[in-house]
Amino acid sequence: MSISNTTETAIMKLVFQAIAWGNYADNAATSPETNIVVALHTADPADAGTMATTEIAYTSYARVNVARTTGGWTESTGTITPVANIDFPAGTGGSGTATHFSTGKSGGGAAAILFSGTVTPNIVTGSGVTPRLTTASTISLD
Repeated sequence: MSISNTTETAIMKLVFQAIAWGNYADNAATSPETNIVVALHTADPADAGTMATTEIAYTSYARVNVARTTGGWTESTGTITPVANIDFPAGTGGSGTATHFSTGKSGGGAAAILFSGTVTPNIVTGSGVTPRLTTASTISLD
């Protein structure tokens, strides 16, 4: 089964840019999420995982917020990319290799994953390394 390009675009714009999908879904009016939270993982968190599943744990690591707007994300035919590079805090110790990323809502811990994907090339973390997802990083329904 597939989803039409029009539907993919509407879903991605609703989730990442808070743009209503006419006659189907609106952004919450009272307390909508204002950010998409991005996390790094050392392995695929998989469909049953959470943002905490296999989450990287180098010293100083923290998830990063990206505005849930057209200023934070760009959409093109069902594919989302960040408007600017997503830089995670520089490592002050520890290690780990980021092979995957996930997106979710604020709140930390074992939050539900909205979308996840691979990090290519993988990022070897450690002291002095600032992990970065670039504007070439994509999220897609395809």
